[in-house]
Amino acid sequence: MEKMEVEHCDFIHIHGKIVEEARAQMPAGDDIKDLADFFKVFADATRIKILSVLLHSELCVCDLAGILNMTQSAISHQLRVLKQMKLVKNRREGKTVFYSLADGHIKTILSQGMEHIRE
Repeated sequence: MEKMEVEHCDFIHIHGKIVEEARAQMPAGDDIKDLADFFKVFADATRIKILSVLLHSELCVCDLAGILNMTQSAISHQLRVLKQMKLVKNRREGKTVFYSLADGHIKTILSQGMEHIRE
């Protein structure tokens, strides 16, 4: 892997007005933590696979387990995490629970992320 050099200032000088304006635009500490936790969910390949499959169709745990060649227990565990972070929602039809993406934002995040890594 090629070593990448990081550029830095040769002369140390703080641009006070710009720094203050940037600081004023920063989200609150709790929002930063919540956003970091939100993106942590995307750091797991299994969860990304589940979300990617749900981009195209509403599915039950059995379907997801079959598609991803995993146990229902493992899928259920990941769905619980995704549901807690409001990335997926579910609906019950008789004895079957179907999962789908919570909203259009999730599709946008996945699509833009994929576009970014393919550039």
